[in-house]
Amino acid sequence: MGTVFAVKKYAIHDGTGIRTTVFFKGCPLACPWCHNPEGMDSEITLVWNADKCIGCGACVDGCAQQSLVFENHILKRDPGACNQCLHCTDICPALAHEAVGRQADVADIMAEIQKDRPFYDTSGGGVTFSGGEPLMQPDFLMALLKACGRAGIHRAVDTSCFTPSRVVLAMADLCELFLVDLKHMDSEMHQQYTGVPNEKIKKNIALLARKGHDIRVRIPLIEGFNTDEQNMRASAGFLASLPGIREIDLLPYHSTAKGKYKKMGLTDSSSRFAPVSTRQVDQCADIFKQHKLKVQVGG
Repeated sequence: MGTVFAVKKYAIHDGTGIRTTVFFKGCPLACPWCHNPEGMDSEITLVWNADKCIGCGACVDGCAQQSLVFENHILKRDPGACNQCLHCTDICPALAHEAVGRQADVADIMAEIQKDRPFYDTSGGGVTFSGGEPLMQPDFLMALLKACGRAGIHRAVDTSCFTPSRVVLAMADLCELFLVDLKHMDSEMHQQYTGVPNEKIKKNIALLARKGHDIRVRIPLIEGFNTDEQNMRASAGFLASLPGIREIDLLPYHSTAKGKYKKMGLTDSSSRFAPVSTRQVDQCADIFKQHKLKVQVGG
């Protein structure tokens, strides 16, 4: 069993061809620009949408744990009393309650994956396991990778690589492609913004490259964090020194996740970041091209 929060059909930016992307819940990083805040928490999250609520009180009356109460037309949930039985999501006539995430087993996920098999076969696509951080659920991920392998489906893992090397290598033997984020070369800067240092990440990227695994490195471009020339040159030099890495994706930051933060009741720290200008993107791309790396902008 594992916990996922979405299964996206017809994905075209998560690896080769047309893909199905399975999003795992839970992430060890806390990037303030994250586009999938619903994947940060490893637990199933209950959210209440005030715009949908009709104030009928059915959820308050029906909660056996008495964890819900209306105060000044705002629904409040006592997290200590709530046992996440999800009854409120079942009885709300306006669908104002929503469970972000669900428990699933391998058969559940494989049934959804197999529905898109014709698209994989005609486009050279497959399945991408993303998140959150899929390597935080290694047993569930390994079981899915093995099931896809038996079915002859191309497998990709989208990861921060912030995990023990033994976990990375175990998964690498079961998939055809790693999509790895490289956010910053300076460990202190990396920890300041993401909450974790980067030595483990750089070590695992180098380890995968030197063992001949297929890796595609993706660099989010965050103005004020990592787009300065010094970091771009350090990133390009590091990647160009590794065998097999000849192509990278530059992913300019955009603010399309603001609605997700509001829905989740989370503080949106992304507002402190401005979209990267076209000129800045071109300057970053030129640095990587100088190191003989092929660049794709936008994934």
